[in-house]
Amino acid sequence: MLRWTAAAALAVALSVSQASAQKKYGPGVTDTEIKVGQTVPFSGPISAYATIGKVQAAYMRMVNDEGGVNGRKIRLIQYDDAYSPPKTVEQVRKLVESDEVLLTFQIIGTPPNAAVQKYLNAKKVPQLFAATGASRFSDPKKYPWTIGFNPSYFVEGRIYGQYILKDHPDARIGVLYQNDDVGKDYLKGLKSGLGARASKMIVAEAAYEVSDPTVDSQILKLRAAGATLLFSAATPKQAAQAIRKTFEIGWKPVHILDINATSVGAVLQPAGLEASKGIISTNYGKDPLDPQWKDDPGMKKYFAFMAKYYPDGDQDSNFNSYGYSTAQLLVRVLQQCGDDLTRANVMNQATNLKDVSLDLLLPDIRINTAPDDYRVNEQMQMMRFNGQRWELFGPVISDDASG
Repeated sequence: MLRWTAAAALAVALSVSQASAQKKYGPGVTDTEIKVGQTVPFSGPISAYATIGKVQAAYMRMVNDEGGVNGRKIRLIQYDDAYSPPKTVEQVRKLVESDEVLLTFQIIGTPPNAAVQKYLNAKKVPQLFAATGASRFSDPKKYPWTIGFNPSYFVEGRIYGQYILKDHPDARIGVLYQNDDVGKDYLKGLKSGLGARASKMIVAEAAYEVSDPTVDSQILKLRAAGATLLFSAATPKQAAQAIRKTFEIGWKPVHILDINATSVGAVLQPAGLEASKGIISTNYGKDPLDPQWKDDPGMKKYFAFMAKYYPDGDQDSNFNSYGYSTAQLLVRVLQQCGDDLTRANVMNQATNLKDVSLDLLLPDIRINTAPDDYRVNEQMQMMRFNGQRWELFGPVISDDASG
C-alpha cells in the first residue's frame, strides 16, 4: 500500500511538473491574465480614431465576460498619445518597461508607429497589427517584430492608378497628400499604377502637415492647376475639409479618397453627404450601413456586441467595425498561442495565419500571412458613395505587389 502511494505520488508530481513545463510565459502573462498595451489618439488632431480604441477595449470586456482566452483575462492598457510621436515614445516605454506588457497592439497611426518601431524591435516586443498600411510595417527582414494590419498604402494607391487608366484615361490628376509615410506611400503607389503616363497625368501635388489648420490653400492650388480628378491621400479631418472646400468652390472633379478616411459618420457627414456623393475608394470589410449585410451572421454578432458593450458608439461607423475586426484577430492569435504565451510565439502565430475569416471581412476575403510575407490584408474591392452609404463594385482585387 505504501509502495503504491509513493508511486502514485511520484506520478502526480511528474504530471504536474510536465504540465507546468509545457507552459511558457513572457512578460505580462500569468495563469489568469495577459497584459496588452496600446496608444490611442484620444485627443489631438486625429482624435476621430479614438473610437477604434474604445471599441477594442469593449471587445476585450466581452471576451473576459465569456471566460477570457484559454482561461486568461485580457488586460488592455491604453494611453493617450494625441497622435504625437514624442508622446507615443514616452507611453510605449511605459507600457514595456513599467507595465511589462506581453505585446503592443494596434498602435494607431503611421508617425506614432514609426517613432517606436526601432525601440520595440530592439526590445523584441511584438508591434502587433499596427494601425497603418505604410510598407515599412510589413518588412520582416528589417523589422521582424512589427506586423501591420491595414492594406498596403502603396498597393492601394497603385490600384487607384490602374482604375484611373481604365475608367478615366484623360484625367488631369491633382494629389492632396499628408506629408509623411502615409501620403508618400500613396503617391508612390499612384505613380506606379499610372506607369509611364504618371508624369503627364499628374498636373499638381499639394502636401499638408497634420498640424495645418485647414487644407483650403492646397485645394485651391490643385483646382488652379486644372485638375479634373482629385486624389486625397488624407486622414479624416483633412479629408473632410477637402470634400467640403471642393464643394463650396463649385469644383467637381472625380474624387478618389483613401480607405483611412471613408467613415460616413466621422468624415462624410461632417463634410456633407451631398458634397460626398460620388466619391470613390476601396474596402475589404462589410459596411454596417450596407443593407446587403442585414441578415449576415457576422454583422448580427457585431451589432449585438455594440448594443451590449459599446452602446454609446456609432454602430454604423466603419472605424468601429475596424476596431471590432482587429480585436477579433488579436484574440485569434492569443488563442492559437495556447499555453506558449511568449513574445516569440505571438509573432510566430501572427505570421502563420491560414485562411482566417473574420466576422466583418467581405465574404471572398481571407487572411493569410507567412514568415516572409507579413501583409495581413492583401485583397480589396472598389466602392462608391451614393450620398447615403458606400456601394461595392467590380471584383475583389488581390495584392500581388511587393511594394
